Amino acid sequence: MNTLELAKDKISLGQRLNRDEALALYEDNDLLYLAESARRLKEFHSGKKVFYVFNRHINLTNVCKANCPLCAYQCRSGDNRAFTLELSDVEKILRDAAQVSEVHIVSSLHPDKDFSYYVDTVKLVRKTLPYVGINAFTPVEIVNFAQISGKSVVEVLSVLIGAGVTSLAGGGAEILSDRVREIICPKKCSASEWLNVMRTAHTLGLRTNASMMYGHVETIEERIEHLLTLRDLQDETGGFVAMMLFPFHPDNTELGKRFNLRRVGSWEDLKMLALSRLVLDNFAHFKAFWVMLTLPIAQLALSFGADDLDGTIGEEKIIHAAGAKASAGITRQQLEKIIAEVGYRPVERDSFYNEVI
Repeated sequence: MNTLELAKDKISLGQRLNRDEALALYEDNDLLYLAESARRLKEFHSGKKVFYVFNRHINLTNVCKANCPLCAYQCRSGDNRAFTLELSDVEKILRDAAQVSEVHIVSSLHPDKDFSYYVDTVKLVRKTLPYVGINAFTPVEIVNFAQISGKSVVEVLSVLIGAGVTSLAGGGAEILSDRVREIICPKKCSASEWLNVMRTAHTLGLRTNASMMYGHVETIEERIEHLLTLRDLQDETGGFVAMMLFPFHPDNTELGKRFNLRRVGSWEDLKMLALSRLVLDNFAHFKAFWVMLTLPIAQLALSFGADDLDGTIGEEKIIHAAGAKASAGITRQQLEKIIAEVGYRPVERDSFYNEVI
């Protein structure tokens, strides 16, 4: 039995795939087989339910000291695109978000804002919206907070939990290979630092999401190694709530220009989603982030292993800066219509997939 046959045999028996088997499935390029297998696994975890959250994204600033080649969002202080929200600005946003179940906060590595700025922002959200889930900050930001405050990662996370953070955002993973990171984001935290933040958060009882950004300078083998690394950590801690895959948007980025990159096609998006669902057998939930994928592809992704369309969002700046064409926000009714058209049952959730009645 060759490697591909062995992989398919394991899938039919519900057994775990290894590195070579995952690579064989990728190279086989049988999209319909991957879709059927991933959909079956999705329905094992969540049946006919497809989730969404009534949420509001808040991007605090685009002023950043990292200057990553992959990013079109960042700028320097004094740039005419630069903005930084103060607490009064955040308060205005929250007034229009009174009914949301989750507030999602991520931003850049501002060179001048100290740790208290971020803590005070979280406290303001908690005071204004006492019962909302606060999904805030990536491991990249947590490492930065530790550096600028002189605190350990444990101390930083403990302070944020005390202020009101209920879960950690999964961004900044990109590809968990230091070879890749040296090219695409050399001033961000290393792969091991990203993993250490997640492991520490899980140890403290803080649930997190996970992610992968593909379609730039990584190899297929590095994508699969990334998935296996996440699977290993999930085996160890059980702390990941959901997985999200991001296609790289090269427009307006130094990385895109340097390597003459183009955004990968929908075939690649759907193949990577389905394969990830099969490899990450210990993840219950996979998001089809419609802002990245566009609504039509996100809807199709519901038949390729995704069981979540993320949320209403309200406003999103980071991905749109790199050329994303999707609208910045969507209504509950639109999300429910998209889900129902595929034959699934829309379910509004909170940050932890508890159903919102």
